[in-house]
Amino acid sequence: MRRRDLFALGTLALAGTAASAASASEAPASSGAVTSNIAGVGLPIIAGGRIRNYVFVTISLTLGGGFTAEQMRAKEPYFRDALVRAAHRTPFVLADDWTQVDAPALCAAMMRIAPSISGAGSIASVQVALQTPRRRTGVRPT
Repeated sequence: MRRRDLFALGTLALAGTAASAASASEAPASSGAVTSNIAGVGLPIIAGGRIRNYVFVTISLTLGGGFTAEQMRAKEPYFRDALVRAAHRTPFVLADDWTQVDAPALCAAMMRIAPSISGAGSIASVQVALQTPRRRTGVRPT
């Protein structure tokens, strides 16, 4: 791996962590709902049978009644694994843009995955909080 890529990935991880910490501290105070964030999940953009790009996403989970953020932190590796597996099975690709994921499809997949990982009613809603593509130029299909 090139040194430039290592620096870029380190910067993305740091930015994702800072963004998740900022959004986690703001969300409970403003809405009263308990949220948990899954930061820095790298999802592939696959088109024509080839990996064209990776998009690193931060996902905000609004928890259902009776669930705490500490309970969800223990389940975070399982959510990450299930999300990456789902993204490889059926990629969340926009037809005209390889620098973003299909957020509604990703949220729907997470809502389908959540009951098997953390129990029924544990996740009230899912939102894509941040999307950061690995490559930003030369990735639009012709």
